[in-house]
Amino acid sequence: MNTVEEIAQIRHAYYNEGKKIRQIAREQHRSRATIRRALGQADPKKYVLARHKPAPVLDEWKPKIEAMLIESEGMPRKQRYTGQRIYDLLKADGYNGCITSVRNYVAKKRSHPGKQQDVFLPLVFDPGQDAQLDWGKAVVKMNGELVTVELFNMRLCFSRASFVCAYPTQRQEALFDGHVRAMHFFGGVTARTTYDNMATVVALKQASGISHGRNRERREQQAFTQFRSAYLFKSRFCTPGEGHEKGQVEHSVGYTRRNFMVPLLEVTSFEELNERLLQACLKDLQRTVAGQSMTLFEALQIERQHLRPLPEHDYLCCVTRQATVNGYGQITFETNRYSLPVNEIRGLKTRVVTVRAFAFKIEVLLSDEARVIASHPRSYEQHQDICQPQHYLPLLLQRPGAFEHALPVRQWRATWPTVYDTLYLRMCEDRPDGSGVREFLRVLALHEGHVAADIEQAVKEALACGSAHFEGIKLCLHRLQHPDHTRSTVFLLPAAQQPRLPSLEWTGVQVADLQRYDQFLSTDAAKVQVMA
Repeated sequence: MNTVEEIAQIRHAYYNEGKKIRQIAREQHRSRATIRRALGQADPKKYVLARHKPAPVLDEWKPKIEAMLIESEGMPRKQRYTGQRIYDLLKADGYNGCITSVRNYVAKKRSHPGKQQDVFLPLVFDPGQDAQLDWGKAVVKMNGELVTVELFNMRLCFSRASFVCAYPTQRQEALFDGHVRAMHFFGGVTARTTYDNMATVVALKQASGISHGRNRERREQQAFTQFRSAYLFKSRFCTPGEGHEKGQVEHSVGYTRRNFMVPLLEVTSFEELNERLLQACLKDLQRTVAGQSMTLFEALQIERQHLRPLPEHDYLCCVTRQATVNGYGQITFETNRYSLPVNEIRGLKTRVVTVRAFAFKIEVLLSDEARVIASHPRSYEQHQDICQPQHYLPLLLQRPGAFEHALPVRQWRATWPTVYDTLYLRMCEDRPDGSGVREFLRVLALHEGHVAADIEQAVKEALACGSAHFEGIKLCLHRLQHPDHTRSTVFLLPAAQQPRLPSLEWTGVQVADLQRYDQFLSTDAAKVQVMA
């Protein structure tokens, strides 16, 4: 390859000195083709690597990187491995090379075409003044199935600290709940929060005489205004379609999805998922953003001094509706039916109750007393029956014949411990007259005021010592909950296992003299005995 100096000599000889290509080739000992290439370019030809250059540190990790990239192709588009994430995972496994090598190799394998970037103004924010909020989507494995969840993202603009939690929906009650969790995480409230034009916050109306989609009137939702008033912060809204106006949280949505949720998280519930996301947010505070002199945690400590304090009581993050109790002791909310305690609704003057729908639970209150009588996990499916079997136990005790066919019992039997089935069969065998079902229902009623695990253990102990009845299980439960009590429970043991007590050996072994009762067989003797 010709150097810059050699090309300059060739071009000077040809253009300035007027020499021919043949003369230049003879004087500089180069081929005519080389001379022609030099005359056609002022810069040297770009260097091309002739053979693979070894990378002693990275080479042994390349198969693992390639495996991650192959796995990434089957993952959601916005939730794939990045160079940074791959580097973090390799480093955790012992890789001691630099991140640049990993990023360059990933970029080479992916060979993404260049994309023209927009240009934005760099912004500076004061502590405690601004936060930004946005939603994103992510995929997790919940109970073995792929589930798309909604990610609530809130970011403080000064410290760049981020909070993330997951919900099944972006509804208003989830939005409010995410705010409250984030404010507790940050330790206070910013003076202003920036949103896009989400329907749970604002309603957009077309301005009169204007057809352009961005020129619309914005009206804040009344429920959101009430929530904002409770925490005393102002709201700011982006221009429709201009998400870059809240660029920090836009970046945070992608960053948290790629770094907190890759590879796909495997969880059993939203509660577990949000706990893992909380731990990821806490760990992320130890990070130092490029160009900053302090960690996110140190910056957050500064910003907390400028945040407004939280109110004494949290806002009720729910929507409130009225519902009518049907003939099965249920209320309907969003097509799903939730059970109510039979004892609570029997004496109601009106069958109208109040329903409070939170992001993850449903509460039912008596409208005239404002007292919660039932609480259920909220279902986002359609036309489901969500029953608590304890609500129907008083009715089942009156009608034990319906036990086998009652829907609440069918649902409960699918999840209760197998030892309950053993107890049920034992009680039915011991009481073939049918009273065994009622006895078993009395055992189930213990769930009203005791821990389920304790009841299960008490049933196991009662079965082991041959006391498969309500009183025996209740006594075993009492022993579990009060281990310091020393009352004798010898009568619970089978006779073969009962300990010998010498002081009581005489009990029950006296020989009875039955002839004493013969005197009552004689009428005269009986009269004498009575007169005596």
